[in-house]
Amino acid sequence: MKTTVKTAMVLLCGLAGSATAWADCSSLPNLATLKTQLAAAVTTETSGLDLNMWATIVDRDGIVCAVAFSGTDRGAQWPGSRLISAQKANTANAFSLDSSAASGAGKNGLALSTANLYSAVQPGGSLFGLQESNPLNQSVAYAGNSTAGVNYGTGIDPMLGGKIGGINVFGGGLALYGPGRVILGGLGVSGDTSCADHRIAWLLRHNLGLDHLKGVAGVSGDSDRPDNIIFDLNNGTGKSAGGYGQPHCTDSDGDPKSLPAVQL
Repeated sequence: MKTTVKTAMVLLCGLAGSATAWADCSSLPNLATLKTQLAAAVTTETSGLDLNMWATIVDRDGIVCAVAFSGTDRGAQWPGSRLISAQKANTANAFSLDSSAASGAGKNGLALSTANLYSAVQPGGSLFGLQESNPLNQSVAYAGNSTAGVNYGTGIDPMLGGKIGGINVFGGGLALYGPGRVILGGLGVSGDTSCADHRIAWLLRHNLGLDHLKGVAGVSGDSDRPDNIIFDLNNGTGKSAGGYGQPHCTDSDGDPKSLPAVQL
C-alpha cells in the first residue's frame, strides 16, 4: 500500500509540475508542411552564410506546435538554434496583435518581428529590459534525457505541447496571420546570420500562406511589409533613426523591399 500511495503521489506531482499544456494547433501547419516549406525557403534564400535552419511554430498561447530542420539530420544545422527558433516564435507572437473585427485590439492591430526589437531593447531604448521579461521555460527547453536529441525536429520533439517562453531580439521571428488578419501564433527561424534568418522566416511565412497582414500596423514604414527588418542605424552613433532598426549582418543582406509583399 505504501508503495502504491508513494507512486501515485509521484505521478500527481509530475503532472502538476509538467510544462505540457493544451495546444491549439489546428489552424497552424503540421510538421510535414513546415519541414517542406522550410527547405524550400532555405533553397531560395542564399544570403548570409547559406546554412541550414531550424524552425518552430507556436500557437497564440506560446505553446510549441511544430519543430523542424532543413538539413539531412539534426546535426546539419547549429544545435543551439533549435531553442533560439522557439524563442523567436514566442517573441513575435507575444508582442503582436491582430486587427480582426472581434479582436478588440484596435482597427489596425500591430505586428512586430523580432528584428524590430533590436534597437528598442538597447540601453536607453524604449523597451530596455524587455528581453528579461519572459524567461525561457527550461523544463520545456531541456526536456528529455541524454538521448532525447534524436527526437529533435520530429513529431515527438520534447518541446511539443510545452509553453516555451523566452524573448529574442534579433531577426528571424514573425507573427503568423490567417485570413481576416487574425493572429494565430508565431514562427521562429534560426541557423544563419540574423538578417538571413529574417529573410528565410519571411519567405517561409509567405510559403505557408500565413502573411495576411495587409492593413495591420507595423514599424517598418512599408505597408506592404509592416513587420519587415529595418536597416536605419547611423554608422557613427549606432542609433536607429526610427528606434526599431537592426544592424546589417554582412555585405549581402539583400534589400528588405525585395521580399514578397503581404496579402489581404
